[in-house]
Amino acid sequence: MADIFALVEHRQGVIRDITYELLTCGKKIAEKQNTQLTAVLFGHKTEPLLEKLKSYAHHIVVVDNELYKEFNAETYQITLADILKKKSPMLTIIGHTAFGWDLCPALASQMNTPFTTDCLDIEITDNKLKVIRQMFDGKLNARVILKENPSYMITVRSGSFPAEQGNLSAEIEKIDAPIGAEPDYRKFIEYIEAAIGEVDITKADVLVGIGRGIKEQTNIPVIEDFAKAIGGVLSCSRPIVDAGWLPKDRQVGSSGKTVKPKLYIALGISGAFQHIVGMKASDIIIAVNKDPNAPIFNEADYGIVDDLFKVVPALKEKILEVKQAKG
Repeated sequence: MADIFALVEHRQGVIRDITYELLTCGKKIAEKQNTQLTAVLFGHKTEPLLEKLKSYAHHIVVVDNELYKEFNAETYQITLADILKKKSPMLTIIGHTAFGWDLCPALASQMNTPFTTDCLDIEITDNKLKVIRQMFDGKLNARVILKENPSYMITVRSGSFPAEQGNLSAEIEKIDAPIGAEPDYRKFIEYIEAAIGEVDITKADVLVGIGRGIKEQTNIPVIEDFAKAIGGVLSCSRPIVDAGWLPKDRQVGSSGKTVKPKLYIALGISGAFQHIVGMKASDIIIAVNKDPNAPIFNEADYGIVDDLFKVVPALKEKILEVKQAKG
C-alpha cells in the first residue's frame, strides 16, 4: 500500500514546529492504513536537519542542493511533482502556512490531485479521504469527503495535531535535483525576519490571555501585574486588539499567533473557535469566565465560573505558593 508523505518545512536552518505536527499526524494515519510515513526534505547541507527528523518517519526522501537553501514555491513545486509522480503516495500532507498556501494549490493542480486546505482532522476510509476543515476564517467547520482517488493532497492547520516524540529510525534516500537553476520568473532574493514586538508570546512558558471579560482598558495593568508575578506574559483575543488596547503581536488565534505554553490562563475569554485554534495545544489550560456555557470550558483542563477579578487574586496566591514550595 502507498505511503503517507509529509513535507518538511524549515526556515533559516531551523525545522518549524508545524513539521513535527505533520509527522505526528502522518504517522497515525500510516498506522491505521498499515503503511509507512515518508518525510520529504528539500534543503542545503541538510545533515543537521536529518538528524532531528530520523526518529519521526520510516523514510526520508532528501534533495540536498543549494537551490533549496531557501524556500521557493516554483522550485519546490517542480521537484515535489517529480517525486510524487515516481513514488505515488496515498496522501501528501503540507502545513497550512504561508509556505503551504504558496505551494499546495498549484502543485495539486499540476498533479491533477484532489486536495483540500485548512484541515483539522483526517481519516481515510475505503480509499476515500474524509476531513474536517475550516471555512470563513473559522466561523464554520465542514466535513468534507473527497472523491475516491489513489492519491490526495491536504494542508493541515497548525495546532491540530500536537507533536509527539518520535520513536522511529528512518531510512534515508537521497535524490538528485531535477532542475539546474531557479526559474527566471521567480527567484529568492532575501529573507527578512518579521519585527518582533516587546515580547514574543510564542516563546513564553506561561501565558495569561484576556478577552472581553476584562471590561475596560484600565483593568489591563491589574492582569499584567498578575502575569508578571507568576512568571507569565500577557496575551489576548482579537477583540482586545480590535479595541486598540494591546498590540497585534499579543493576539492568540487564527488571525494572530499559535502558542503552545506549558500553562495558558484564559481570563474573560469566551472561546470562539478562531481563538481556540491558536492555543489548544497548550499543556495545561485554565479558564475563568462568568458564563458557565462559554466554549472555552470545552478546551480547559480546569475551569472556574466566577468574576475574574475575584478569582485572579486567589489564583495568584495559590500559584506563588506552589512555586515557592517547589523552590
